[in-house]
Amino acid sequence: LYLSDWKEATGVMLFYQIGEFFQDLAVDHSRKSIAALMDIRPDYASVQSGTEFIKVDPTEVQIGEIIQVKPGERIPLDGIVVSGSSSLDTASLTGESNLRDVDVDDEVISGVVNTSGVLLIRTTKEFAQSTVSRILSIIEENNETKSKQEKFITKFSHYYTPTVVALAVLVAIVVSLATGDMNEGIYRACTFLVISCPCALVISIPLSFFAGIGGLSMHGIMLKGANYVEKIAEIRTIVFDKTGTLTTGQFEVSQLLDSLDDTKLMKLAAYAESYSNHPIAKAIQYTYQNEVDQTKISDMQEIAGRGISITLENHQVLVGNYKMMVENGVDCKQYKEPGTYVYVAEDRRFLGCILLKDTIKKDAASAINHLKRNHACMMVSGDAEEICQEVGKELGINSIYGGCLPEDKITCVNTVKQNGVVAFVGDGVNDVPVMRTADIGFAMGSLGSDAAIEAADVIITDDNLNKIDTTIQQAKRIIRIANQNIFFAIAIKVLALVLGALGIANMWMAIFADTGVAILCVINAVRLLRIKK
Repeated sequence: LYLSDWKEATGVMLFYQIGEFFQDLAVDHSRKSIAALMDIRPDYASVQSGTEFIKVDPTEVQIGEIIQVKPGERIPLDGIVVSGSSSLDTASLTGESNLRDVDVDDEVISGVVNTSGVLLIRTTKEFAQSTVSRILSIIEENNETKSKQEKFITKFSHYYTPTVVALAVLVAIVVSLATGDMNEGIYRACTFLVISCPCALVISIPLSFFAGIGGLSMHGIMLKGANYVEKIAEIRTIVFDKTGTLTTGQFEVSQLLDSLDDTKLMKLAAYAESYSNHPIAKAIQYTYQNEVDQTKISDMQEIAGRGISITLENHQVLVGNYKMMVENGVDCKQYKEPGTYVYVAEDRRFLGCILLKDTIKKDAASAINHLKRNHACMMVSGDAEEICQEVGKELGINSIYGGCLPEDKITCVNTVKQNGVVAFVGDGVNDVPVMRTADIGFAMGSLGSDAAIEAADVIITDDNLNKIDTTIQQAKRIIRIANQNIFFAIAIKVLALVLGALGIANMWMAIFADTGVAILCVINAVRLLRIKK
């Protein structure tokens, strides 16, 4: 306008607005895709009040209240089914369209959709601590943490903007003096300023991480922040827990060995394990099938890596592994065949042994096979060495450490950390210390676990081990595309700035160097919404 070139001025403003429109369109598409994921917050909860059910905000529901969930409704709070049976669609949380059948006494988590029967659920958590709230908090916290690339762009912009403004003034002065034409100097300076706009970098780099992490979230993989992406991409060693991670963790009592009294053996084991939520404890309690009166129990002690000691009706009961028996002077033989053994003794007299069997997850072998192509895989477990070796052999894992105490697992992780970035994969319940020791912690299928969400850096909402490789590959894509955008945007701008200063580039080229490059970078970043499996 200053130069009275109305045609070019109008064209510049028009094409600039068109460019901004397409740029905003691409960014908006990304945000809407993530917003669709975040649309898991229930609008209401139907709370029982006498013989009626009243709709209230989920935040008003207290622990222990009964809520009703009809077919097609989303479960608003975590709880336990007290009446009814149904199938739950977990796709909104896991990214997989799988139905989970639930019945009375089954635990359910908020965010999933009831597809068939009417359920009455007794709430076990307030809304602020429910699964839905945790997921939304993780997604929101992603925006507060920045990657190295984002920090670089922020720091770069602080110096970049005043520098290019000073250079534009210098261009105007030098060109005006060299050509004797002040208008030419101002034109080149304006072209220089348009080209130098850092929009392509400022928008596309954060969007790369936003879209990449959002894409993972839509597949049931939650990253706690962009600052973990680079470490995930650099993982060299993956350490797996066994029970509940590589195996289903659904133990079954297979056999009672050297039992003097089967009924008494199961009773003592069930009483000792009644305070535990470990899969082995659940299997023993399920097999016992009788109610446990915990008022009869006193002096309960859980001994790490050994077992449990209780006093039951004035008798000391020891329930644990062979080492526990030996250390307490119990005379018994050691069983060495593959399997999980729970030894039971009363007043230092051996009563028998319970043999339990676990099964390997159906996708474990394929997941390990994929990961072994680019990573070293290890297994550490508190279970007996023989059991671990059997599982490791079936999965193709060569580095196996069985019979580990919690501190042994930490030592193992610290040792392999000397060779590069280490990830630990566990169920998040019993592995919090070692998960925090590792560079990256993966928690499998642990949405209901407070410990998992607190300790892990990556939460995989189901038990699909293949998602570990998906996470690593996506992290590498995020880094690669972010670096592509940085290199492309800076290279084009440097070239255009030189051409603009020399008077070779006109305002139309400047528009492309600004808005055009920004659009291309944004489109490149939006590709990360699609996950390569």
